[in-house]
Amino acid sequence: MTTDKIGILAQQPQKLFHTYDLKILWNISNQNTLYKTITRLIKKSVIFRIQKGFYSIVPVNQLDPIEVGFRSINNFSYLSTESVLSKNGIINQSPSKITFISSSPSNFSINNTLYLVRQLKPQCLNNSMGITQNDKGVFVANTERAIADMLYFQPNYNFDADNIIDWKLVKNYQQQIYL
Repeated sequence: MTTDKIGILAQQPQKLFHTYDLKILWNISNQNTLYKTITRLIKKSVIFRIQKGFYSIVPVNQLDPIEVGFRSINNFSYLSTESVLSKNGIINQSPSKITFISSSPSNFSINNTLYLVRQLKPQCLNNSMGITQNDKGVFVANTERAIADMLYFQPNYNFDADNIIDWKLVKNYQQQIYL
């Protein structure tokens, strides 16, 4: 029985699972059975508890922190603001937190990595302009969308490399997304 559960997880393209995912994958309807199965597999180091209701088939320190943060949010979100701006040279200072945009705000920490989730109105959040999905399934804002997002949250934000920003595209995003 346990071997079947391990095999099912091993066949999945992702390495991170919420309790609900395991319930579906293993076809377990009884909550008690589900939690006992999870507990047994944790004790055998087959799966690893990242936080309550969130598990991995590899130790968390072997995972990409951006993917961990993205998957832990467990509803639509995308990487944006300081994380994207720093990576693309628009701001010089490395952010202390990995920043996402989603429907609910939060601050959390996993494996000594800090995360900030900013809340965006549903009509803005659901606009996919300037957002793509990377090879790990994480949605990521392009530079101009991240700038538009940052200006939405902090209208007077100062950008270090504002000479390389496509301000026309930023304005277009602002008009299409936030108005």
